[in-house]
Amino acid sequence: MGPGRGAAAGQRGAVALLWVAVVLCQLGTGSVLRRRFHAAGIPQRRLSGGERREVQREILAVLGLPGRPRPRAPARAPAAAAPLFMLDLYHAVAGEEEEEEGEEAAVSRPVLTGLSTQSPPPGSVVSRADTVVSLVNMVEQDRDLFWPKPYWKELRFDLTQVPVGEAVTAAEFRIYKSRGVPRLANCSLQISLYEVAAQHSNRQSELFLLDVQELRAGTEGWLVFDVTAASNHWSEDQKHNLGLRLCVETEDGHSVDPGSAGLLGRRGPRSKQPFMVTFSRASPSPSRVTRAAKPPRKKQPKKSNELPHPNKLPGIFDVHTTDGHQVCRRHELYVSFQDLGWLDWVIAPQGYSAYYCEGECAFPLDSCMNATNHAILQSLV
Repeated sequence: MGPGRGAAAGQRGAVALLWVAVVLCQLGTGSVLRRRFHAAGIPQRRLSGGERREVQREILAVLGLPGRPRPRAPARAPAAAAPLFMLDLYHAVAGEEEEEEGEEAAVSRPVLTGLSTQSPPPGSVVSRADTVVSLVNMVEQDRDLFWPKPYWKELRFDLTQVPVGEAVTAAEFRIYKSRGVPRLANCSLQISLYEVAAQHSNRQSELFLLDVQELRAGTEGWLVFDVTAASNHWSEDQKHNLGLRLCVETEDGHSVDPGSAGLLGRRGPRSKQPFMVTFSRASPSPSRVTRAAKPPRKKQPKKSNELPHPNKLPGIFDVHTTDGHQVCRRHELYVSFQDLGWLDWVIAPQGYSAYYCEGECAFPLDSCMNATNHAILQSLV
């Protein structure tokens, strides 16, 4: 088996690392977090040109991408809020993985710590997800002070970026709130987030309430709303995706312009623009059909392939055979995203360790080895 096939055998670990690791700098799209594999102190060789192209094709195929993303934004453009959040989430979970040191991950973990820009999602939300995707605001409409009341802000997100075949377990809408205008400083505000269920030309749109938050007008920071119900509705049929509507009212019920209340939209700084985050996991596979139990057979004496003197033949733990050839064993293979030329769209990690087997299998097989198809075919070839 060659290095290319070994990389394919290790693609499971590759995708595991890419889960929050693969963050599109401008599209704001993230993947999933798994346990990291370290090979510190073990010599690792680099990929050849052919191996590099094969690994690129395999990773893109697993991620469902027709080709490598090519961010168009200038290299020195300030970082956007969604990629910053995904990078912080990756560092937070990676830090917890290091602390566990091989322990089994709990089903429900405490709230993640260490995020520098925003409050993290609950640990239970992250632990139940296979994939985390950030979605940037595609369309924004404001009914502000230049329009009659009530005032509102509408936003729309493209959920087609959520992997096909995965069920959304949780979804959040995050928007930054600044202090707002001074005249509202002493007011209490109620911020309501709705799903636009239907739009009509001759009457008001039909709205479905998703989440509500009450806070002081002088509050500053990120606000997080639960939009799981809307994301599940949109995942069933994209035609239902008419966006979200944000409304602000005082405690007296007077409508307030969201911009005057300090809610930032697409015109705000890139690091404080609103976005959505979806947490999803692979849908369960179809249930297997249970076959009728067969009557028990009479036990036959178990055949053995043990040899009279098995220890005199080269075994799986021997590095070299008697004729000097190297026996089949696992070798290290390091896949570097820098070598692949992907550092412009992969934020972290810098690479991952894959493995491949190489060498000759001893024949006849030793008693400590299973007579697998791989071992038999390789020994015959």
